[in-house]
Amino acid sequence: MTATMTDTPPPAAPKAATGRTRSSRSLGQILMIVAGALLLVAAVRVITGADQLTSEGQVSAALALAVPIGLAGLAGLWSERAGVVNIGLEGMMILGTFGAGWIGWQSNPWLGLLCGIGFGVLGGLVHAVATVTFGVDHIVSGVAVNLLALGATQYLAKIFFSDGKAADAGGNPKQSPPVDSLPNIDVPGLSDALSSVEKHHWFLISDLAGILGGLVSDLSVVTVFAALLFVGSWWLLWRTAFGLRLRSCGENPIAAESLGVNVYKYKYVAVAVSGGLAGLGGAFLALVTSHTYLENQTGGRGYIGLAAMIFGNWRPGGLAMGAGLFGFSDALQLRNGGETVHALLLLLVVLLAVLAGWKLYKKAMIQGAVSAVMAVAVLVWYLTTDEVPSDFVGATPYVVTLLVLSLSAQRLRMPKADGMRYRKGQGK
Repeated sequence: MTATMTDTPPPAAPKAATGRTRSSRSLGQILMIVAGALLLVAAVRVITGADQLTSEGQVSAALALAVPIGLAGLAGLWSERAGVVNIGLEGMMILGTFGAGWIGWQSNPWLGLLCGIGFGVLGGLVHAVATVTFGVDHIVSGVAVNLLALGATQYLAKIFFSDGKAADAGGNPKQSPPVDSLPNIDVPGLSDALSSVEKHHWFLISDLAGILGGLVSDLSVVTVFAALLFVGSWWLLWRTAFGLRLRSCGENPIAAESLGVNVYKYKYVAVAVSGGLAGLGGAFLALVTSHTYLENQTGGRGYIGLAAMIFGNWRPGGLAMGAGLFGFSDALQLRNGGETVHALLLLLVVLLAVLAGWKLYKKAMIQGAVSAVMAVAVLVWYLTTDEVPSDFVGATPYVVTLLVLSLSAQRLRMPKADGMRYRKGQGK
């Protein structure tokens, strides 16, 4: 056995090269998808005249709405890559909103940000103790964390935000007094130039200018930090020995233990980091979005973050795309209402037609026929109406999320040991 392992290194180089080739092909495919989507959206904008689809304001609003969802999804990725399902992300975000609003009002927003992360870590450790140490079912523990966080923050808000000092500053049992703003980052020359190009409404060029303008104008420092966290998480989990050991705990903890990995320690670290990231997402809502803690402020974003993580196939890049998609559709319905959402129906027709053609090419006749019928139905809806009903407009982000998840479900692969109980030495 030892001799065989010693002789293994020579073939290792070709294997690594193959891995890099696969990775580059995957990156190329992603870039092609992004380019195709941009061309399609630009064409829809020109045909329908819905210039808000790719405007700077739309992209900026979408980014602000995507950040807390993306951080919740990244939190879920850390936890589930170590084999712990984290349904408690919503509760950890709630703890983050309260911690950021409370300490942010008492001192300054920077300490509030740190406190939001710390409160999230506390929620993550509660989940880790229950699932890793005591072997509680991961779903049961996550639901308990959500309920505990909601009840605890409501109780503490009544104590801390209802006294004379807080009431005089604008607080009440359901919200904290206002918190000072964190600084924003802007690129004045570039932002003005891109805004000027966008106003010409040129095909594709103005669309690119609007998208880039939204990405470089009036950015919160937390947004920039969140982007760095995505890059850092990818590097740490997929390019370091630490990340390899952590991911091995989610794939095969028994084999990882046999190689000397302290599975309990890595699971604890992953779930604690998961809680901190979810708490940061909650702090973003309290400090950047509304500048105050509000009861029920998260609005289910922890669950939506989990959906974005699943859409991204438990990888940071796909997760970022999923969060961006939800943020875009949410911003669209909040800013522009039924007329602009109506333009998305044409985009949906094209996507369903492409899907139908692909399924028929793959000999999946029933799925292809269903997609074709849906494409025709949506096209009739688009041609016979001028505006989407308000009830449907509010549900647009959730419909988009469900549609994308249903279309991408066939290529998903979760970590093999995700959600399974593990006990030290159980492989002996």
